[in-house]
Parts: sequence; C-alpha cells; structure tokens
Amino acid sequence: MNLRELVSRTRSFRRFYENHPLTPETLEDLVDTARLTASAANLQPLRYMISVDAQVNAQIFPHLAWAAYLKDWDGPEEGERPTGYIVILGDQRYTKTSAWDLGIAAQTILLGATELGLGGCMIGSIKKDTLAMTLEAPEDFEILMVIALGRPKEKIVLERLGEDGDIKYWRDEKGVHHVPKRDLDSILLRRFGDR
Repeated sequence: MNLRELVSRTRSFRRFYENHPLTPETLEDLVDTARLTASAANLQPLRYMISVDAQVNAQIFPHLAWAAYLKDWDGPEEGERPTGYIVILGDQRYTKTSAWDLGIAAQTILLGATELGLGGCMIGSIKKDTLAMTLEAPEDFEILMVIALGRPKEKIVLERLGEDGDIKYWRDEKGVHHVPKRDLDSILLRRFGDR
C-alpha cells in the first residue's frame, strides 16, 4: 500500500471489535515509531501512557467524548469499545512546541495502526483533570490527547463535499459513517509555475 492509500484508509474509527485484544508490544511499537518523528527544536516534549488492560480501559472510557456531530450517539456501546489506548502527555515546560509534535506523533501512530490492520480515533475532548487523577499522571505533564485503538467495526466512506458546504460527518441507516472532504481545487489557493 502506498502512502496515499494508507492515508485514505486512516480514518477516525469509533466502533471496534472489543473481543479483539491488543498487546502492549503493539502499542509500544506505535509509540516507538512516533518517537522517531520530527520534533520542534528537537525538544521532544511528549510522553505516553498505554493501556490494553480491560479494567484500565473501562476507567479511561468515561473521560472521553465521542463524535460531536452525532448528537444522538454517546459513543461506542459495550462490545464496540476500544481495546487499547495511547494517552499522549506534554511536558508543561515546552507548551509552545507541544502542539506541533502532537499532530505529527498522533498521525504517525494512526498510520502505523492502519498498516497493522487496526484503526483508531484521536480524541481531544477529554475530561483532562479527572483522567489525569485516574491514571496518576505526573504533575509536570498535561494530557493533550487520547488515541483509542482496536480492530475497526465500522465502514467509513469519504464523500465529496456537497454544494451546501456542510462538513459534518453522518451515519446512514446501515451504520456506514460518511465523511465529506473538500476537493483539491477548493483548498489549493494558487498555483505557481507551469501546469
């Protein structure tokens, strides 16, 4: 699979086969790959906590908000919840650079998961203070994001953005998740040089 295919398949999956366990080694490998990516000023401010433990996962789950555009959906039901989590924390001494590193690391983790036949979802809507207490996170580190991981249990289809410009994703009657995307001409503001 080339990079474009890998990126196209790397979606925000929110339903998983909960009976498909992940191993700590799988999550460690994903973090280890993210560790190799670029870092602003090479400060490397990110730290990670991983869980594939069902009891810990159950403690993480209530601190997360899922799919804001799906107003009648509170997140995956039991049996469809993630079997692994990677919690990304930032060293508070380097808050000016953490955001750049966070995006690079999180996308790298999801690309790696996709390559393994897994799926995930970057979650930024988090009850950070209570999750930090639950996980006994070090005081000098702020929870920046949680990546939910597992074997995907849903189909996601990319759609061309409609003429109405509505960017909200939706689910159809069969549970297929549709994600509208702007086309290249609408995001490419100028072209310089010959075409």
